Amino acid sequence: MKCAIGLDIGGTKIASGIVNQNGDVIQREVVNSDPSDRERMFSQVEACIEQLLDHSSIPMHDIYGIGAGVPGKSDRKHGIAIFQNNLPWSNFPLADRLRKAFGIDRVVIDNDVYMAAFAEWKEAHLEQDKLFVYTTVSTGISSAIIQDGEFIRGSGFAGEAGLIPVHAPYTDKPLVRLEHAASGPALAKYANKLYGRTDMTAKQVFDAYYNGDSTAQSLIDDMASALAQGVYAFNSLLDPHKMVFGGSVIFNNPNLLAKVKEKLDEWLIDEQKHILNNMEISHMGNEQGIVGAGRRVLES
Repeated sequence: MKCAIGLDIGGTKIASGIVNQNGDVIQREVVNSDPSDRERMFSQVEACIEQLLDHSSIPMHDIYGIGAGVPGKSDRKHGIAIFQNNLPWSNFPLADRLRKAFGIDRVVIDNDVYMAAFAEWKEAHLEQDKLFVYTTVSTGISSAIIQDGEFIRGSGFAGEAGLIPVHAPYTDKPLVRLEHAASGPALAKYANKLYGRTDMTAKQVFDAYYNGDSTAQSLIDDMASALAQGVYAFNSLLDPHKMVFGGSVIFNNPNLLAKVKEKLDEWLIDEQKHILNNMEISHMGNEQGIVGAGRRVLES
């Protein structure tokens, strides 16, 4: 069975894995990112792959190819990481650098959310013509859309759910972008303001919520309302057959999706309510990025 290396590259960490055609992760490694410099950042990618190969019984010459998910905008045809908010890789020739570093011809790069979405779509086993949406709720919020086995990309920016304007009472503004209302950093920002602190994290807000703290419960209710508005916009425009949610914020707090569904149920007309039974949290943990990257190159 063919195997490939899948990379999930972020501003905080780099995850790599050896992935087979069934989507099984045979070996997985994680190293810290170094976004202080473009070459230091690439050196960490090299180190992650080398560590992966050192700890695996599969040699490099048996690896079919490398797939890499990168934040921001990429030129897939030429293998260039064009723009990222959290990496120093403006117009960085990532595919060529990986080819030269590891002596391998087959390298595929794409946006990291698209790579994760591909893994989730394969896992969902939908009929080919069904429309699938994957949304990540973490340090940011973004989505990817697949139908007929292909991504719907528009002019290149399709799926940026985090840019949808929503109303969230705790922001004290009429409308804000969904990412500024319902991501992990956004929740922490407004919690610190309400609690009069500077060090509160999203995890601590959820811990307070589970412990019955009324302020935290109000914050999470507003967060769920903002997410529901974003999901409602997606659902009304696309009418997807299935939506899967990933990212640390929603994966670690499944009650959040339950609250989003409750709010959606009030707005959806009967013909839309099928989506309530077809919204779920990823079963893949944090591995969908490397699995999707690996499977993409295996099917290229």
